[in-house]
Amino acid sequence: MADDENDKNLTQQRFYKAEQEVGFADQQGGTLQTEHPAYRLAFRDTDFLLRDELRPVRFQLELLKPEMLLEEAQIGSTLVFYGSARIPSPDKCEALLAAAGTEEERKIAERLVAKTKYYEEARRLARLASQFAVVEKGMRQFVVCSGGGPSIMEAANRGAAEVGAESLGLNIVLPHEQAPNPFVTPRLSFQFHYFALRKMHFLLRARAVAVFPGGFGTLDEFLELLTLVQTGKMKPIPILLYGREFWSRIVNFEALAEEGTINRKDLDLFHWCETADEGWKVIRRFYDLDCD
Repeated sequence: MADDENDKNLTQQRFYKAEQEVGFADQQGGTLQTEHPAYRLAFRDTDFLLRDELRPVRFQLELLKPEMLLEEAQIGSTLVFYGSARIPSPDKCEALLAAAGTEEERKIAERLVAKTKYYEEARRLARLASQFAVVEKGMRQFVVCSGGGPSIMEAANRGAAEVGAESLGLNIVLPHEQAPNPFVTPRLSFQFHYFALRKMHFLLRARAVAVFPGGFGTLDEFLELLTLVQTGKMKPIPILLYGREFWSRIVNFEALAEEGTINRKDLDLFHWCETADEGWKVIRRFYDLDCD
């Protein structure tokens, strides 16, 4: 009787939900036809979904899943952290130096250890943003977001966790092990197959980006961000560039302006920073945040 009454409800959905249809399909008896992969529901057929022809569908799924879950978690905007996966945390410096065998390895280890200060500054910047706890229209703002891995990424998630705040980790599947660091909030820990979709999610909600010393990946993310803002594809946001001595050796920004391949005003797209306080001050000034 109850089902009959529901059937008369004008707001009742007339089609069964996908999860209900799955239950119906599982009840079917085993025959040559029902056991064959061709009969499998398309959205449950992993072999089918992994075919090359289904790449556009996988793109859409990888765009939709994090977007929907972040919306449900009421995350309005993020403070994104880019940086090396190799700079050690303070407690790992001694082990890194001890593992260096050759003179060259020793010098590299010493340079990495010298950059440990940026691990601490990333950690502190994440704490500052998380403690400020901006909420607008019911959505949380400046939620810490990292690549989910070790080093600078770990520092960001760690800083947020230390003040009881949630934070995002956007990991990528790599041939070698790439596991989320333990400070990422489990329900906000995502894994990507496509670099392009991962980079898109970094910036979709970004209201500020902190860039620390890093390698190819950091350079790729940083330069793409600059290009998006420079070309007007993305509205300006605070871009904090940590480590002037490091970056000035890696990229000769002045030479780009002198050669005319960028405008000199493009050098104002980012802000040089060394401390968490400097970076947070830039963000607060940009958005007129009340800091009292």
